[in-house]
Amino acid sequence: MPITAQNIYQNLELVRQRSPLVHNITNYVVMNLTANALLAVGASPVMAHAPEEVEDMVNIASALVINIGTLSRHWVEAMFKAAGQAKKKGIPIIYDPVGAGATPYRTRTIRELIQAVPPTIVRGNASEIMAIADDTAKTKGVDSAAATEKALDSARSLCERLDCVVCVSGETDYIVGKNSLTMIKNGHSLMPKITGLGCTASALCGAFAAVNPDHFAATTAAMAVMGIAGEIAAEHAAGPASMQVNFLDALFTLTGEEIQQRLKIAC
Repeated sequence: MPITAQNIYQNLELVRQRSPLVHNITNYVVMNLTANALLAVGASPVMAHAPEEVEDMVNIASALVINIGTLSRHWVEAMFKAAGQAKKKGIPIIYDPVGAGATPYRTRTIRELIQAVPPTIVRGNASEIMAIADDTAKTKGVDSAAATEKALDSARSLCERLDCVVCVSGETDYIVGKNSLTMIKNGHSLMPKITGLGCTASALCGAFAAVNPDHFAATTAAMAVMGIAGEIAAEHAAGPASMQVNFLDALFTLTGEEIQQRLKIAC
């Protein structure tokens, strides 16, 4: 069934109505923006990283988002514990492989995590997705050193091997599912000037997956909402600082009419 603007708005309304609790094990750089974006879209964020409590937090959450942006030994322990508990509970698990390919430790950690507990959704830039699947891929810090479309083979391989949805984000966002491919062409060139918007996209995938068991459709809706909110924010922004504030406002006020007018989707 094709995904339409109406479907996407219905997903957004479900998030607003149900306010799912999204448990984030994420990085220091993005916590504030990620939490505020989840609140703006209608979800309830929690940032809990202590190994002593993550399993208990997962028990009351509707989705788990794991982001490897600022790794440490204790956080890695917490990630494995939380993921294992989320699998037992049967809630969506979203992995954001920030900077995979930049260092052996980072790449090894996300690969071991994926092997131990396969995700529901993986969202990353082209280099990160390629690094998970291919030892030859390289990442420039946390930014992509590869064009998004070059990661499609890796995304399809991961989707098949892990039985999960894979989102390769960039100027065009590619959402790969079983026998499915959707492209979202919304967004704005100011968005990469704000640190953490990619991480925010992963968190939004968690919120939408929490209310829609069709995780391909949920991921597509999250990325469309993300891109459209970015476009609206940019129209009123003088630069990256005001862009960030306007982005949160755009998430909060986004309407079905705006989605209908702006959605750029291809299958």
